[in-house]
Amino acid sequence: MSDIIKVGIGDWKICNAPDTITTIGLGSCVGIVIYTINDSFCGMLHIMLPSSKEIKNNLNRAKFADTGIIDMVSALERRGMRKSLMRAKIAGGAKMFQFTSKSDLGTVGDRNVYSVKSMLRQYNIPIISEDCGKDYGRTISFDIETKMLNIHCAGRPDKQI
Repeated sequence: MSDIIKVGIGDWKICNAPDTITTIGLGSCVGIVIYTINDSFCGMLHIMLPSSKEIKNNLNRAKFADTGIIDMVSALERRGMRKSLMRAKIAGGAKMFQFTSKSDLGTVGDRNVYSVKSMLRQYNIPIISEDCGKDYGRTISFDIETKMLNIHCAGRPDKQI
């Protein structure tokens, strides 16, 4: 019997097959799944902000794309996953609110996606598929055995990438 591993906001976890891993509430936040074709475990990270350098005295490294990805990749490597074989799937980064000015709040989704892609590029981890942007939230779950990212959006058809 398999379990569902839940990843909170500003959190990451590692999941072993046959379990699945999920996170809810991806508005401007971005969910990142890192896996390999051969391994029977993966990691999922739910970031809120692009850079830890923007907020002082914040000890939650998983909140940020820059530090969260570093920490999760390191943990996956300690478990035996080879960085050269890592792949990623990402979702989220929506523009949830309409603003008349270009405030940081209105562009945080775009900045999150940009930062996630930049960090993954630095690690040479290719993004195999993505579902980012638009103006709606997402809930995602990853099936380690099929390597499929399931995306649920209220009022829209579910998709798999």
